[in-house]
Amino acid sequence: MKKITAVITGVGKYVPDFVLTNAMLEEMVDTNDEWITTRTGIKERRILKGEGKGTSYMAIKAAEQLLQKKNLDPKEIDLVIVSTATPDMQAASTAVYTATQIGATNAFGFDLEAACSSFLYGMSVASSYIESGRYKKVLLIGADKCSSMIDYTDRATCIIFGDGAGAVLFEPNEEGLGLQDEILKSDGIGREFLQVKASGSLYPVTKEAIDKRENFVFQDGKTVFKNAVFNMADVTVKILERNNLSNENINWLTAHQANKRIIDATANRINLDSSKVMMNIEKYGNTTSATIPLLLADYEKQLKKGDNIVFAAFGGGFTWGAIYFKWSYNS
Repeated sequence: MKKITAVITGVGKYVPDFVLTNAMLEEMVDTNDEWITTRTGIKERRILKGEGKGTSYMAIKAAEQLLQKKNLDPKEIDLVIVSTATPDMQAASTAVYTATQIGATNAFGFDLEAACSSFLYGMSVASSYIESGRYKKVLLIGADKCSSMIDYTDRATCIIFGDGAGAVLFEPNEEGLGLQDEILKSDGIGREFLQVKASGSLYPVTKEAIDKRENFVFQDGKTVFKNAVFNMADVTVKILERNNLSNENINWLTAHQANKRIIDATANRINLDSSKVMMNIEKYGNTTSATIPLLLADYEKQLKKGDNIVFAAFGGGFTWGAIYFKWSYNS
């Protein structure tokens, strides 16, 4: 019996219509387009507007696009995972609601939260469920309404983040394609440098916390940047060495879109030509859990069966990792 591996067989995406440009931010905080672009690579980001629209709204839209493209009956889906740092609400799972709304009535679901590494970790979890042989179709969605936790008077963070969602379908494969290897890491020392303090059980949201603006993202940019550059590049090098891969063997680097300088540093560390580096940060900014699936959706038509892809991410907590993956289809 051939070994079962987990492959991606379809992708979907959703980004909101409203575009927040650097020029608009110049009117909101003390910043300018040149400063933002040179330091982050971001030109614009999408923001979800409208009452009653949370992360699930975008997750549902991305999943529905995937289902339509695949002409897939949602009742065939076994599991729905929503990787997110901004669930609709506490206690009630965003994934469970998403599954019901798309008609995946035979699926169970749960949320997965590991900041900007959430989707990468989700790839590992989804693949493990497939490789177990018990499940045939796992829908993994990366979605975040980052605007819900951003203080638009804080120029250090409001320029970075945007909203969006991407979805991928994992299925079994016996050709040796899909997830080949992974290195996943974490270090709890990092949570003091990137957090939304007043949001959980340790520091519940109170009037005092709101007055102190502790319900918004705080980031020690220099510390996070330094750790992201080192750790994301480090695991990328290690995953290549462990699998006897060189820059010539790699078709694509699919890195979390947090900052263009971090992505470039990772690519430079493995001497990878820029033509092999997926990049869309200029259009969407940092959408946290959604950056990697949005890359796959934007580059899907360029991907070929058998392509060697290295996924890499770094997030608050700290969380980070790299995955070696072989693509399974031609669009």
